[in-house]
Amino acid sequence: MEEKKVVFVTGASRGIGKEVALKYAENGYNVVINYASDKTDVESLKKEFEEKNVETIIEKADVTNSNQIEELVKKAIEKFGKIDVLVNNAGITKDNLLMRMSEEEFDKVIEVNLKGTYIVTKAVTKYMMKKRSGSIINLSSVVGVAGNAGQTNYSASKAGIIGFTKSVAKELASRNIRANAVAPGFIETDMTAVLPDTVKENIHNQIPLKRMGTAKEVANLIYFLGSDESSYITGQVINIDGGMVM
Repeated sequence: MEEKKVVFVTGASRGIGKEVALKYAENGYNVVINYASDKTDVESLKKEFEEKNVETIIEKADVTNSNQIEELVKKAIEKFGKIDVLVNNAGITKDNLLMRMSEEEFDKVIEVNLKGTYIVTKAVTKYMMKKRSGSIINLSSVVGVAGNAGQTNYSASKAGIIGFTKSVAKELASRNIRANAVAPGFIETDMTAVLPDTVKENIHNQIPLKRMGTAKEVANLIYFLGSDESSYITGQVINIDGGMVM
């Protein structure tokens, strides 16, 4: 029987990260997941993976802490022998207008979203390079492409991820490691679910397809970019936003 592939998805206890991890599991990948704080979602997630007959490592680890991440990656290599796909999904927001934004709000978002992506990528690619294969998918955002008022910190972090991704793609292509970025627009999540109908309608009016995307739709794209079906795609930024940014 063919050896199962392995995916590592950061920040995957809920939302897009969870859907991504489940998509890979449905396709027979063993799954490595870290989560930041809330363990309540993790136990139910373990059961979902067990039902799909895949092995998992689910651990609390901070993407801004290189020691914790290196330990988790080492544990994954010891258990599975490799990591085929890395999805850098972990991220936070601390929205505020520029003139009201504190240095702490700016620094924290850059640290988690951008530096966290660097820390995890560095830890994983060490092993991908030895194997001379791998696919890295980094979560950017359409605001990293087009900007957004009240999100200077978030936009800067997501724009930084685009530059980081393109540089990684150029550095690692000779080792047969691909790197791409996905830039979601408005996606249905716990946060958008509680928005008033008038706000949702205003959002829909900005989107040519007249609806928000789903986490499953984002997961489908990320799965494609991690698979051999996308073997000639690297260094790209793919918007998944219903046509909002063209």
